[in-house]
Amino acid sequence: MANQLETGIETSRFDSVLSRESFKGLKAILDNVCSDHDALWAGVNGANSYEELLKKLGYRLTLTNQIHVNDCYARVGATGGIKAVLPYYDIPTQSSFPTLVNLDATVTATPKSAGFFNQMLGALKTQLSAQS
Repeated sequence: MANQLETGIETSRFDSVLSRESFKGLKAILDNVCSDHDALWAGVNGANSYEELLKKLGYRLTLTNQIHVNDCYARVGATGGIKAVLPYYDIPTQSSFPTLVNLDATVTATPKSAGFFNQMLGALKTQLSAQS
């Protein structure tokens, strides 16, 4: 019973930290690949990289040189194979980090985008461990 309570507190704290503005882009991706907060918490807690986290959640990361976001919206749905188009724009760096969540259990990103979200995952883990 105590272990369940501790897990509930951890996932609640996790949800609170992940909901911060600084993690908005990562949260949008994670919301589209996993709806189970306990599985998400376990994945983040056990992953050492963004790619590893996606793998733990049942997705494979594929990299592409460019993503034309406007063209991708036309491919959302079963015919085009895209589940979600996530055109994240980071104001501090004035950079665009688009991500596609695909129906075939892949996440498509540019190398720059994957690197950015890998750093964001590291920052999330740092903030979570600081609050422990």
